[in-house]
Amino acid sequence: MEVSNQLPSQLSSYKNILSTKKGQNLGIVRSINYEIPGIFRLESGKTLSNVRIEYEMYGKMNADKSNVILICHALTGDAHAAGFHAGDKKPGWWNIVIGPNKAFDTEKYCVICSNILGGCKGSTGPSSIDPETEKPYGISFPVITIADMVNAQKKLIEHLGVKQLFAVAGGSMGGMQVLQWTVSYPEMVKKAIAIATTASTTPQQIAFGAIGRKAITDDPKWNGGNYYGKKIPVQGLALARMIGHITYLSDASMQKKFGRAQQTEAGPNISRTSSETSSETFPDRSSYFQVESYLNHQGDTFTKRFDANSYLYITKAVDFFDLSKSGSLIEGFSEVTAKFLVISITSDWLYPPYQSQEIVSALTANGVDAKYEEIRSQYGHDAFLLEEGQLNYLIRGFLSRILVSDIMNQNFYSVSRDETIENASVLMVKKKVNHLPVVSEDGKLEGIVTSWDITKAVACKITELDEIITRDVKYVFSGEKIETASSIMEDYSISALPVIDSENRILGMVTSESISALIGRFS
Repeated sequence: MEVSNQLPSQLSSYKNILSTKKGQNLGIVRSINYEIPGIFRLESGKTLSNVRIEYEMYGKMNADKSNVILICHALTGDAHAAGFHAGDKKPGWWNIVIGPNKAFDTEKYCVICSNILGGCKGSTGPSSIDPETEKPYGISFPVITIADMVNAQKKLIEHLGVKQLFAVAGGSMGGMQVLQWTVSYPEMVKKAIAIATTASTTPQQIAFGAIGRKAITDDPKWNGGNYYGKKIPVQGLALARMIGHITYLSDASMQKKFGRAQQTEAGPNISRTSSETSSETFPDRSSYFQVESYLNHQGDTFTKRFDANSYLYITKAVDFFDLSKSGSLIEGFSEVTAKFLVISITSDWLYPPYQSQEIVSALTANGVDAKYEEIRSQYGHDAFLLEEGQLNYLIRGFLSRILVSDIMNQNFYSVSRDETIENASVLMVKKKVNHLPVVSEDGKLEGIVTSWDITKAVACKITELDEIITRDVKYVFSGEKIETASSIMEDYSISALPVIDSENRILGMVTSESISALIGRFS
């Protein structure tokens, strides 16, 4: 069979997908705002209007938009996952794994990260203006869940014209969103990477969230959530952050970083704001343990970038999170089809390894391809933001383990052998395809017709499609490695292959373009 569109010779060097080139930064990036049209309905039955979603996009979508990866952020994160905003000194929060030659390689993938619903970094949340009252929502903002966050992300993904995500990835609460995606929209996710997370929030995790929320609501300046335009509840919010931050560290990391070292200079004092003074202070404040100063600094810094009401709503959404059904996580994952990489951290006591192992066990019980890995680290829960080498190695290896089923196009066009050449050519032109599988009434592959075949038929004045069908068709099975398809295409100088099952039924088409997008750009 001959075609005019030959495969790039570089495609044969599939081994280069695990390039050892040093990762590069993205440079200057910018945020984009999308408003969901109409009414957005929440799990509670309540509704929101004029819902905004802030997001950033790194890399370019390929022609069929099959190379898109969604990154989900953790509790107090935002859409700025990588690169630098103009004037910034620090890059986005997951810059260590997003960019050229990094795990989420922006030379191959289009990477998207959005601020969650309920957040305070561009997306609609409690600090946003209620269009009905023209005042900030405050605690009139409806209760939200992780599923609501994912549903809002889905609206964004649909707006961008993406029918299926190549992967969804995230750590901590971001990992919860990953799991929710695979449960709520199993057909939309090919690969899932859940790091340092759980499928069901435990009583201990709920307890820490409850203490943080009480610290905020007990602050007089919280004022029932009506503090916008007034003094914000810095004491309560800072204390909530300090409590939360302790859970992100480990005993070993704190011992290594601080030990019992003291310092003579006092750090920020969360008991008062910079505009207030107080003579009533705890005796002997002249000497701080360094860990105290560190936590005070974390709390003080946090109050300058995060909204207290958002903290209340988001932590409550984490508390509600439970993907089990009738007490069974196996049943909860019964519809999941995505391939999974689940990563835990050895020193993580907030979301300890056993919870990741439970996720893998439940997925495996449902026949899901789920791989479990552990990051060996003393950093505790925060290791998913810090362990650059291990994260890049594990994620890159998982994403590069590509099967034909991962990239085949299931929305293909086909013809029957009784079709006319004229109709086949019109279909090719309208749908902008160069290959049409010839399929029987029971869905079995009988042959293939290419644009080159049509051209020859017109030149030879052939009118019957059956006369130009190539019946000796090269094909691949959905479970084969992508390099198998790559080799066949190069050996026979073809740019598309039908994908079939064991009974010769056609499942989809895989093209050189879809392979190229994931293996890398060619010069």
